[in-house]
Amino acid sequence: MPGDPVIRPMFRSLGIAASGLSAQRQRMETIAQNIANADVTRGADGGPYKRREVVLQAATAANALYPGPSHIDSTAGPGFGRSNVRGRDGNEMPLIDGRRAIEVPVISRDGIVARDSGEHGVRVAGFAEDQGEGRLVYEPSHPDANENGYVRYPDINTTQELVRLMDAKRIYEANAAVFQTAKAMLRASLDI
Repeated sequence: MPGDPVIRPMFRSLGIAASGLSAQRQRMETIAQNIANADVTRGADGGPYKRREVVLQAATAANALYPGPSHIDSTAGPGFGRSNVRGRDGNEMPLIDGRRAIEVPVISRDGIVARDSGEHGVRVAGFAEDQGEGRLVYEPSHPDANENGYVRYPDINTTQELVRLMDAKRIYEANAAVFQTAKAMLRASLDI
């Protein structure tokens, strides 16, 4: 679009690393929720808690977590409230934690901004819920025991969840290191 501000390609690495940080934070929160509910035998639906897993996918310009200030309506004031953040098509843009950040466009060799190339980092596509029955444990005195004295617990192995948590933590740390390195390179380029 004519007159449309373009975020410089030097900021792309910051946006990609930030999307990775956000995705891994969500992953760690979901794993912590699984661990906390490993012994919940009766949830809101009456059954045992179902283990959840974060589903990640490559982000595009249309669904990136950080679609950019060029998509923010001119009436948006400080804090960018939920009602005044609009996309290019006029529809309300989703907010994460009530904040907006930068767009991460990909500029090809010929200088054309490729908005749907998939090089916009990662995003949380949704959550997958474990469809397993769960494990049965013989506890006849438990209030949720069936007529045979068995209680159905969530199918959560806390050891595996801790391994997933360490994995998410390492990936989070790697994204933080990339972000810090990119920031240091940008700062050094300003001194040239």
